[in-house]
Amino acid sequence: MPHPTNQNTVDDSKVYGDWRDELFQNGYVVIKNGIPKERCNHYIEKMFQWLESFPFGFDRNDPSTWTDRHLPEHIKGGMYHGYRVQHERFMWEARSETGVIDAFEKLWGTDKLLVSFDGMNFVLPSGKPLPQTQPWPHIDQSPLREGMQCVQGILNFAPNGPEDGGLLVMKGSTKLMPEFFKTHSKTIDRPTWGPSDWFGFEETEVKWFEERGCEIHKVNADAGDLILWDSRTMHFNCVPSSQNIRAVIYACYTPASFAKPETLQQKGKLFDQRIGTTHWPHDNLFTETSYAKRPGEDDEEATKCLFEEPLETDLILKLAGKVPY
Repeated sequence: MPHPTNQNTVDDSKVYGDWRDELFQNGYVVIKNGIPKERCNHYIEKMFQWLESFPFGFDRNDPSTWTDRHLPEHIKGGMYHGYRVQHERFMWEARSETGVIDAFEKLWGTDKLLVSFDGMNFVLPSGKPLPQTQPWPHIDQSPLREGMQCVQGILNFAPNGPEDGGLLVMKGSTKLMPEFFKTHSKTIDRPTWGPSDWFGFEETEVKWFEERGCEIHKVNADAGDLILWDSRTMHFNCVPSSQNIRAVIYACYTPASFAKPETLQQKGKLFDQRIGTTHWPHDNLFTETSYAKRPGEDDEEATKCLFEEPLETDLILKLAGKVPY
């Protein structure tokens, strides 16, 4: 069954004369200085404090503890989604940054936004090259949806250069997605679309885009930059080969009008329960409950496992879908 189509998606065929043109043409854009430098230092400090709050022995001043054995469980090179980290106070502080919200308000043409309950990525130098994970090029929006309906974001807190790991995009792939799925509809021999809008590409399918002029591009950014990319753009992640810190928070905002009433109700309940979801703010609210409890906690204590509870400001409650605009 086709996904519902929102009638008020952005017209990405227009010329706007600003960073939106680059986003629509290439599938991604780096917005400079979206977050003040001193705030970047604040978020890195909070990430360190969060790691040190676990009883695994991590000590930022002792590099010998910068190993998996001393860190909470994480996936794919520093991505943290467990222990309800999505609702830590510093995560919500970052989502409330004026420069970040302003960018998404400009993109969607509304100040009535929802935000995703997504995780963070904090990679510490290990003294040796990290093992590279297998690339997983994918998109996060089904072609059954018409128009741009999800734009993902990275709030970047530390300098991120060519060797520092991070986001890779297939530059220019966005506009070719309709043609790809039309021409490959009979040759794809695996489940194409599940409920999560996710589709992963095989090596031969990646070459199809490269043969049409697309190229894989590592997105670099300075501390305080905001990276946006269209969920219809092929993308994946790579781990650092340098000895620098990578510190980012993933955050996506979409108009509150995109959400069904029952989805808003569900989203508000998940906020109360401090449960994370997916990149999508207004749909695909599949819950993230891995490592929901800190070591030694029982079920009743699980919802109290946050290092610092978020401040439930009016803005945060609206972004969370808890309070209507």
